[in-house]
Formats: sequence, structure tokens, C-alpha cells
Amino acid sequence: MSIHLIKPSNRKTTAPKTLVSRDCGPAGCEIDWLTSRRVAADDDIEAFTSFSLEQGWGDGLPLIPPTDARVRMILSENDRYPDELIARMPDSSECTVEKIVINAVMAGAPADSLELIIAAIEAIAEPDFELYGVNATTAPVYPGFIVNGPIRDALHIPYSDGCAGGVATRANAIGRAIRLIMRNVAGQVAGVTTQTTFGSPGRLGGLLMGEWEEKSPWAPLAERRAGIVGNAVTAFSTMGTMNILDTTSSGAHAFLEMIGKSVSYAGANCYSPSMEYAEMTIGINPICADIIAKELPTIEDVQEILWNCAAVPADWFQALHRDQLAAQGRIRSDGRVYATPEPKDMILFVCGGLGGLHALGLHSFGSSLAQTRQIATATPASAVQAAE
Repeated sequence: MSIHLIKPSNRKTTAPKTLVSRDCGPAGCEIDWLTSRRVAADDDIEAFTSFSLEQGWGDGLPLIPPTDARVRMILSENDRYPDELIARMPDSSECTVEKIVINAVMAGAPADSLELIIAAIEAIAEPDFELYGVNATTAPVYPGFIVNGPIRDALHIPYSDGCAGGVATRANAIGRAIRLIMRNVAGQVAGVTTQTTFGSPGRLGGLLMGEWEEKSPWAPLAERRAGIVGNAVTAFSTMGTMNILDTTSSGAHAFLEMIGKSVSYAGANCYSPSMEYAEMTIGINPICADIIAKELPTIEDVQEILWNCAAVPADWFQALHRDQLAAQGRIRSDGRVYATPEPKDMILFVCGGLGGLHALGLHSFGSSLAQTRQIATATPASAVQAAE
């Protein structure tokens, strides 16, 4: 079974158009460009947070009131029409630039993160990402994001120590802004529109990290996936983070065997008879990546060995599970069930600190396929006018 026989994979993305400033700034314009319903509310953060929970807008953490001036300030520092439609959410609601900015203001996201947030929303709105399933399922899944390019440093997106959470940076507010969009625009409400059994901390603050390209012995993830050089974001679905520790192995094959066997467990979604295929996203520590690359300089060889190790014997499963997996053709001739259809579906990137030999397992929801999008670079209106 192969993902490319089920759904298209490795889509190429076109370069985004040149953007020109189209907002009048925080003072506003003669014509009111903002179309959202105005609500009278206290500008005090504590009072507004309580009010937001009453209205069903909040996530329980403090929110910054999205006043006209604050919304216009972000628009004035970027180059988008407020009413530009970025995506349609699974419930058919329209996610416009204005809606994105409102949630970015409430989350405390910096103004220069708007294009990253837009690219992230475009990525998860791709049909192959299957956002409807990610949002509504009983699983704890949520979208995670890996960022490539200089924008990592510009926005202080962590990619070394603590990259999966815990670093004090305003980039945390970017992930939270996306989560608020999922709540307030896409309408994801636990027990109502999503039947998630346990949920996840990632459904509150999100997961946004960079790839440590400078420490990677292989090409950056976005370049390998979509031929994008520079600023890009890859969206993938994840059930949470799994730490894999291996301080004993000393060679490439040994490290990959430990990683592959660690991410392979019978209850993972990728082995569920209800999921015909899946991907697996794995972060490799830079120290470990160097050791692996000395023996396996080609990333495809790394993926193949890891894929072979991320398989479990069919007799690990109960008879009913085996019957269902066999009916899907999931049990291979060697009597094993593989985590993904092909080696290419093991999505690898380099990240993490240099303090120890760890890997990061990010299990997929299953039928959600990762998407990579280029991040647009805004062109100030003054620069365009000067060129004219």
C-alpha cells in the first residue's frame, strides 16, 4: 500500500504573490474596512478574559482585548486586505485575514508573525490534511508546525534546547493564535464539535518549532518536501510528543533501530485497523544526526532503515485486529505491520539541544497528510511606490 496511490503527496507550492500594504493604520480609514461585529467590553485584560469565556471566545488563559486600534496596528504593519479569504474551515466558516488578526491580537502574537500564521492556516486547510477529522476525532490530535528559513530567528522560534515547549519566547503566542483560530473560527469545542476523549496540552498552546538547519547534515525539510528554499512551514498532525533516549548506541543503524522500535507500539493510530495509512514525524537530535549521517549521508537511506525498524509482528495484535489489518493488506509478506506505507512517509527533521542523545517522536492521527507552504514576504508600500 502506498500513500501516493491513495492521495497525492509532495505537492509543489508556488511562490506567493508580492504583497503591498493596503491598510490605513491604527487611525483607520474613511471607509471602515473591518467587518466583524463590534462588542462593548472592558479593556482590562482580567475583565476581558472573564468576558471572553462567557462569550465562548476564550481558552481560559489571559487574552488581550482586540480593539480596533490593536487590530489595525497589525494590519498596518502587514500587506493584506482585511477581507481577504485565506481558507474555509471544516464547518464552512470563512477564515479571513481580519479573523486571523483578531485572534492573533488576543493571543499576543507579534505583528510580524502574520504571514507565518496565514501560511500555517493555508497548510492545514489543504484537503489532504483532513482538518475536519483532526478537529472532530476522539483522539487528542492537533496540528503541529515545523518552520524553515531565516524567519525562525526573526520570530525567535526555538529549534535547539526546549524546542518542543518551555522556551520563554513570544513565538509561543503564535501557536496559541492558531489554536484560538481553531476554536473561534473553526468552532472546535470539546464535547460539542470534537469528541476528543482526553485532549492534549497541545490543544491549548499548540506546537510550533523550527528545524535546526545549520546543524542538519541533510537539506532542510521544506526543501526536501516541496523544493522551497527559505521561509516555509510544514503542518503535520500529532498526538503529542514522545521522548526517545538512547545513550548506549554508537552507530547509525543502532540509533535508528532504537528510534523505530520506540515509536512502534500496538495502540498507535498508525496501526489502527480504522486507518489505512499514516505518516510519522520524528525530530532527530543534532548530535545523533551527525553520527547517523557519517554512515548514511543520504536521507532516503535513513528513512528506509528507520521504516524497517518501525514495524511490529502481526502476532502482537489480537485476532480481530489481525483479521482487519489483513483485509486491508497491511500485513506484509514478512508477517509484519509497518507504521507507514513507505519509507518516504517517515518525516525527519533535525532539532533539539546538544545536551544528550534524544529523539522526538510525533505520532500522526493517521489519515492526515503533512503539508508544506511557503511563507510570503511582505513588501512595504513605500518600497513599491519608490520603485514606481
